[in-house]
Amino acid sequence: MKRINNLLPQITNLDNLYLAFWKASKGKRYAKNVLEYQSNLHENLQILRQTIESGKVEVGNYKIFKIFDPKERTIAAPAFEEQVLHHALMNVCHPYFEAYQIYDSYASRKGKGTYKAIERAKHYSQKYTCFLKLDIKNFFGSIHHEVLKTQLKRKFKEEKLLSIFYQIIDSFEQQPNRGVPIGNLTSQYFANHFLGSLDHFVQRVLRCKAYVRYMDDMVIWSNDKNELKMIRNQIRDFVTQELKGELKPELINYSDRGLPFLGYKIFPNKLLLTQRSKQRYIKKLRFIENQYHEGVWDETTCQQRILPLLAFINHANTENLKKSVFLNLKR
Repeated sequence: MKRINNLLPQITNLDNLYLAFWKASKGKRYAKNVLEYQSNLHENLQILRQTIESGKVEVGNYKIFKIFDPKERTIAAPAFEEQVLHHALMNVCHPYFEAYQIYDSYASRKGKGTYKAIERAKHYSQKYTCFLKLDIKNFFGSIHHEVLKTQLKRKFKEEKLLSIFYQIIDSFEQQPNRGVPIGNLTSQYFANHFLGSLDHFVQRVLRCKAYVRYMDDMVIWSNDKNELKMIRNQIRDFVTQELKGELKPELINYSDRGLPFLGYKIFPNKLLLTQRSKQRYIKKLRFIENQYHEGVWDETTCQQRILPLLAFINHANTENLKKSVFLNLKR
């Protein structure tokens, strides 16, 4: 495979840097750090241009905090100037990362996403009698730095670009020589690329015809449970030996008993919410309701918050749930 070269001139092009600033500031134009950066925008972009051209960038200035929905996760949000750097890199490198992805990889990709993954999973659940569901233990926190760097070196040739990638990778550790930060644009690309080799192994070596991956959540379908057990063993060996990772305990079951995937329970002929998703939906709706009645949020804000919730449950067979919850809302 021919490695990609000579991308730095495109990355350091001023038009690309202005675009990177615009993308990084989207949704936070009036934040203090964005306004400070914008007050000397041309000078700051010139400095960024010079640092990229030198191959030595300043990274690792993270704001660390926790979120608890849907589960506890540690977020490492990079400083704004680092966000501009990340966008500048990925504006240009995006098509090369994208080209390595298989059709049935659905996370953090334009035209894909949760609902497309659900539709594909439902299609396979109708077609096959059994499924194997796998995911990787502490995925983002366990990504092995040296394995990721080796993978990137197989794709990109430019030493300065690789050096920048390596500096971003080395700027964060959850355990020695492992982990990429949740909250980085680059982490989404690196994580997808990291598992790209597994995707190709599953499709080309194991010849699995029915396979869907959403980040580290993977499902394979077959009409033979024993075949799925053999596939599980081979994937476990690949993850352990090639990626230096560890699988969580797998789930092998019949399709008509329901596949728990991305907050839904997928049956061949219906789609339900998992119990956990129902509880989250009700909790969020109650919170929005309270914010409205206490005067914290106006009606427009509440509508904006409710719409994604409705989109989520409208994909499933949830008429009874919607009726029971909305009838009990305060009037």
